[in-house]
Amino acid sequence: MEGLKSPLQPPTYGNLITVLSIDGGGIRGIIPGTILEFLESELQKLDGKDARLADYFDVIAGTSTGGLVTAMLTAPNEKNRPLYAAKDINAFYLENCPKIFPQGWSPLPHVTKVTKALQGPKYDGKYLHNLVKEKLGHTRLHETLTNVAIPTFDIKTLQPTVFSTYEAANHPSLDALLSDICIGTSAAPTYLPAHYFETQDPTGKVRKFNLIDGGVAANNPTLIAIGEVTKQIIRGSPDFFPIKPMDYGRFLVISLGTGSSKAEEKYEADEAAKWGVLGWLTSDGSTPLVNVFTQASADMVDFHLSVVFKALKSEERYLRIQDDTLTGAVSSVDIATKENLQDLVKVGEGLLRKPVSRVTMETGKVEPAGHETNEEALIRFAKMLSMEKRIRDARSPSGAAKTN
Repeated sequence: MEGLKSPLQPPTYGNLITVLSIDGGGIRGIIPGTILEFLESELQKLDGKDARLADYFDVIAGTSTGGLVTAMLTAPNEKNRPLYAAKDINAFYLENCPKIFPQGWSPLPHVTKVTKALQGPKYDGKYLHNLVKEKLGHTRLHETLTNVAIPTFDIKTLQPTVFSTYEAANHPSLDALLSDICIGTSAAPTYLPAHYFETQDPTGKVRKFNLIDGGVAANNPTLIAIGEVTKQIIRGSPDFFPIKPMDYGRFLVISLGTGSSKAEEKYEADEAAKWGVLGWLTSDGSTPLVNVFTQASADMVDFHLSVVFKALKSEERYLRIQDDTLTGAVSSVDIATKENLQDLVKVGEGLLRKPVSRVTMETGKVEPAGHETNEEALIRFAKMLSMEKRIRDARSPSGAAKTN
């Protein structure tokens, strides 16, 4: 079918509020990239080859590498359509990650890593910065094709800064270049340098940003997205039907992780008790402190939402896809060898065939929640997304006119 080319009409004309969320995780962005390609292909089966993810979600949220994917899916091209189709995301990663995270050789790799940790971030970020600026150009936050929410953390004010299209309408100082936002949210401590930039509102007032990775605040940004929508409901926005602000039962949420390595025994208290600053930053060739805070925040969000959606008897509209069985190189955020990147594609493909799972606080692990596979769940969600868009188009005067 070719009838769904109109922009997504406001939720007030539909039954649901649709959310897509993508975790941070460096090169492991290939894993959600693989899943997004499958979801978009299912939407295209229903609604035609021109269907894009931005046509179906009220808000797309992304942290760090997920923020970059969010920008790719929602930034407009010269035809005012998404800059990237979902099928192009992995090609982008496979081509550019080896240049973003160049793999140097050293006869004493651990010593080299410690030395670099003392001198500055592991990578200078120049290739990433130039690439993002080239691809996103002068596009600003308010120009995205659907609403986005990209968390960062400002180290000068020591508080999160969320770049939200909803808030940019009320606070012009947040209407930054998408390229600056992407560079800021991906500035992972010890890996890439912090990012400074300024914006200027219509009155000429300058706002300064001193940003690092959004994973410090929300490595799983699903609650950020829901919170941005909730604020609009509280304010009485006409784009949203009158519901209770915390009625998560009206949300449809797809939350994509980038994998973790809980299958491996990571660290022990006896060992960590001896660590100083360098131990927490570079022990055993990994980065314990970064691993701990990003994984903890991601799991807590999933646990919270699993409980809430279950309490509201709407579990069928919350889908979290995460793999916590990664081991070795595929569990890293920056081992960007050709072999490892291809292995991450295979991880994503394998994850599609695994059962839908939930994190459990008793074990801390992701465990099966039924017999439905992630692939089957995505097919089901694609049908719900397509139907929701059709309902909105039929009820909205502007949507109905454009699809006739």
